[in-house]
Amino acid sequence: MKNSKSDPELASGLNSNQAQMSQTPNLKQRHHYDLEERTFLFAKRVNKYVNKLPKTISNIENSKQLVKSSGSVGANYIEANESLSKKDFKMRIKISKKEDKESRYWLRLTEPLKEEIEEKGKVIRESTELMKIFGSILEKAK
Repeated sequence: MKNSKSDPELASGLNSNQAQMSQTPNLKQRHHYDLEERTFLFAKRVNKYVNKLPKTISNIENSKQLVKSSGSVGANYIEANESLSKKDFKMRIKISKKEDKESRYWLRLTEPLKEEIEEKGKVIRESTELMKIFGSILEKAK
């Protein structure tokens, strides 16, 4: 493990991605990484939520779909950022948006314990916000 005295990133309280972003002068570049991180955190949050669901047949089956689609949101966004053409970029963003919409569907079908109902709502709201962001990206890419 790194020692915070020998690592300026840890000493400042930033992880390596945050430190790299803070040194990046290009604002567009920084937002690019922010959304990659946000989609990653969305998938991680979904995984955590799914692991707390009661193990009913419907939750198990819906969760499998949810985990796949939520991970696909970020994976396709990363692919969009590595695209070779504007057409390819737009297609990958559309796929990210589609996978996000699918994630929201599977989220709505899950049946959490009482103490996780609030988290379900928060995850659905994050999904909705990401969908709006992808929609905005598509509008600007026209």
